[in-house]
Amino acid sequence: MKGLYRDFFLHFDIIVMGVLFLIGFIYSIGFHFSWLVVLIFIVGLVFFMFSEYATHRFFFHLKAPKNKLFLKFMKRIHYDHHTYPDDLKLLFLPIWYSIPNLGTLCIIYFLITRDLIQTFAFGSGLIFMLLMYEWKHYVAHRPIKPKTKLGRNVKKLHILHHFKNENYWYGVSTPIFDGIFGTLKDEKEVDTSNTAKALEERM
Repeated sequence: MKGLYRDFFLHFDIIVMGVLFLIGFIYSIGFHFSWLVVLIFIVGLVFFMFSEYATHRFFFHLKAPKNKLFLKFMKRIHYDHHTYPDDLKLLFLPIWYSIPNLGTLCIIYFLITRDLIQTFAFGSGLIFMLLMYEWKHYVAHRPIKPKTKLGRNVKKLHILHHFKNENYWYGVSTPIFDGIFGTLKDEKEVDTSNTAKALEERM
């Protein structure tokens, strides 16, 4: 069991994102604490939850592109994860994907607010929720039994996404947006998909 936890906490991408989170959190909430800064941190959390759902549903599950380079990218970022769901190398979002995307969101936030402290709070909220996403995703694919009923339910829903039907249960860190957008279904009402483990074959 210790090895399972070590695989997560000593993973290079997790360490890098963890360090970036600490920098942003300490600078914003640690050195410039205010309830507004805390609120912006929470905004970052919620925004990541929404973007996680939207990205998973509308980007990661795009029909296979004809462009070979784009297809290679999609295979690494998500398609191959469905084909080999327990492959540790495919389990984490690579930092070459995460950092530019979260960094772009932070730049946009700064251009709107012109407030560096708020931007660090927003960014640290994004990264914190990314780390929560990575942890819950990791738990869903590893022989770890969550201690809470909610945790067990989140794991079950993600397993259904992989092995029952890839068109439902997109939320990894939370099922909230599945509920809002109609993709949180009773498994008994959903047909088993032939392409859950072969996203490239979706028509």
